Amino acid sequence: MKTIKGPAIFLAQFLGEEAPFNSLDTIAQHMADLGYKGIQIPTWDSRLIDLKQAAESKTYCDDLKGKLKDIGVEVTELASHLHGQLVAVHPAYSSMFAGFGPAELANSPKEQQEWAVQQLKLAAKASQNMGLKSHPTFSGALLWPFLYPWPQRPAGLVETAFKELGQRWRPILDAFDEAGVDVCYELHPGEDLYDGVTFEMFLEAVDNHTRANINYDPSHFVLQQLDYLQFIDIYHERIKAFHVKDAEFNPSGRQGVYSGYQGWVDRAGRFRSLGDGQVDFSSIFSKLSQYNYDGWAVLEWECAIKSSEQGAAEGAPFIADHIIQVTEKAFDDFAGTGADEAFNRKVLGL
Repeated sequence: MKTIKGPAIFLAQFLGEEAPFNSLDTIAQHMADLGYKGIQIPTWDSRLIDLKQAAESKTYCDDLKGKLKDIGVEVTELASHLHGQLVAVHPAYSSMFAGFGPAELANSPKEQQEWAVQQLKLAAKASQNMGLKSHPTFSGALLWPFLYPWPQRPAGLVETAFKELGQRWRPILDAFDEAGVDVCYELHPGEDLYDGVTFEMFLEAVDNHTRANINYDPSHFVLQQLDYLQFIDIYHERIKAFHVKDAEFNPSGRQGVYSGYQGWVDRAGRFRSLGDGQVDFSSIFSKLSQYNYDGWAVLEWECAIKSSEQGAAEGAPFIADHIIQVTEKAFDDFAGTGADEAFNRKVLGL
């Protein structure tokens, strides 16, 4: 078994216009002061990383890593959720996702998608230059408007969508394979990959590509009422990244999983800061340790109630307290008698 690395934190939700949240140096120092050992960097924010330069220059990456080492943190992964989203966008959502890419491409879906694919290929090379092994992202979605089958979906619609999604992602996965980096899809409502079944359908569409893996985030499974512990038992070989995010589901006589179009505070299912929700993190860390997950435990903070400052401050010790320093020997080794075929046969009465 291997010990999970951490605590680490995803910077995306903490960025702002004022110090210390408006530059890599200052936000990294702030998180180091809170006790974080790693930071996950969103690729879409140029204040944190010049993605093109990182893809083209190992010297740039070495300098960035050296600067962060002096501060006391390291990069856990680069993450490209906004870019991944644009790989597949149904026209019903195109205007809402327009801001995820360059303004000049907002009304040009095909060019916007091509730009996103190129950004992901840059992220593959940048991750390689940074010496990273995993890369969290979103899959994008062509089918999400058709989630609930009413009116009944046309025959073959799902198959056609996953075939198209696989074709769009295959060259990206190949680029990551060349870079020696795993693509870790965050299984998330709003994406075509949102649970185990949809992930399996995608795997089939990309011929079980070895680089198609999972960014495990139990919060999204709580909101779907999916067994997030059994999920680890089933898919642990594909779990290559881990977002530590809490959530709760409190259904009532008025609302359930779909939550009646309510805002986050009033939803039956809502994200919470670590320890304030219903996720059994002790069991999660135990299972991931049991299955030799040796990546990072990365806080992704999203809470409907608590401030981000308090969430970040409480997150580092929470994760540190849950990381299991795995044993290198069995607890009953002291009683061992060694391997002896003759003795074993005697014990068996043979």
